[in-house]
Amino acid sequence: MRRRQLLQAGALAVPALALTGGEATAATRVVTGAEVLAQDDWRRLRGRRVGILTNPTGVLPDQTHVVDSMVAAGQRPQAAFGPEHGFRGTAQAGGSEGDYPDPRTGVPVYDAYGANAEKLAGMFRKAQVDTVVFDIADVGARFYTYIWSMYTAMQAAAATGAAFLVLDRPNPVGGTARGPQLDPAYATGVGRKPIVQQHGMSVGELARFFDAEFLPSDGGRVSSLDVVWARGWRRADLDTGLPWVPPSPNMPTQDTALVYPGTCLFEGTAFSEGRGTTRPFETIGAPDVDWRWAEGLNELELPGVRFREAYFTPTFGKFVGKACGGVALHLTDPSAFDAIRSAVAMLVTARALYPALFAWRPDDFIDNLSGSDRLRRMVDAGAGVDDIVGAWEPELTSFRRTRRQYLHYR
Repeated sequence: MRRRQLLQAGALAVPALALTGGEATAATRVVTGAEVLAQDDWRRLRGRRVGILTNPTGVLPDQTHVVDSMVAAGQRPQAAFGPEHGFRGTAQAGGSEGDYPDPRTGVPVYDAYGANAEKLAGMFRKAQVDTVVFDIADVGARFYTYIWSMYTAMQAAAATGAAFLVLDRPNPVGGTARGPQLDPAYATGVGRKPIVQQHGMSVGELARFFDAEFLPSDGGRVSSLDVVWARGWRRADLDTGLPWVPPSPNMPTQDTALVYPGTCLFEGTAFSEGRGTTRPFETIGAPDVDWRWAEGLNELELPGVRFREAYFTPTFGKFVGKACGGVALHLTDPSAFDAIRSAVAMLVTARALYPALFAWRPDDFIDNLSGSDRLRRMVDAGAGVDDIVGAWEPELTSFRRTRRQYLHYR
């Protein structure tokens, strides 16, 4: 065998390597909870009157949606329930699809977005549901609404006596908890309960946390909570081998998800968070912002990220049709990147460089996103990044200690 042939044969025999948590490991595809049940033709649901809360991320490796797979296997759900953006994902931010029969399967679809527990319990009763299944890919940030749709569904399940089953998926931003904890006085639809900004848990782990920590004093625990755990995922793994399905219209890539727990804070400012561009949350800026922001941020040498001077014209959202300057985030080492610390640095430098441009939204939405008025007050007072991040370390340490008992993955 010639040398080139030998090298080619050897390359084919060696599994591909992926950097996960800073170490080179053999890349293996994670098996999701949905796939575990689908491999057995959904027999676990046989005899149950199932209602499923899901969206376009509820797919199998061949991209078949779980509801389509259930119907094909003869395990037709009683109903499907759509969160923000809808069951089939046609709606933009803050929107949903309403009630309708799904054209493909005929399964009744109920609009669950914005419904409180009482209203959702009414939907469960109308559909005669005795088991609620949850299968949605989260992106690991407190202000992403799917986890709160799950919480409301758990409340409604508790009220109706329905069992609750989570088909688990990996957290695409990993298992590390970061950021400030929500002050209950600032609870809204983008953060209902006191968890930290980047919770570092899978939805299955969160369901166990919610059931034990919050539901007992908020309507009671579910009658039966079960999780079909994903197989082959470790907490440090960012490369899962699973195809990326955008969980919402403005979450096009996994890099978007990785920066989102931090850069979503710019929704609470006068700066554009990049909606209306092809890289939302990865592109941040405003009219009259210039090269100095990128230069100032790169001088800080923040781990895992490099900032590129960028110019863009949003097609919707803030500054429609106006040329903006700003930065584009490029992740150089995702495992070392801290989205929240990086975003705090962006806020602090933006305020210092552009005092006439930088401002908070008049409704102080930043307080809802960050979980209290502390971030806003400290940035306005000229506090540095270390002081701001250090201010929430005690509550973050406490949250990490509390969540430990609910973690499944190592």
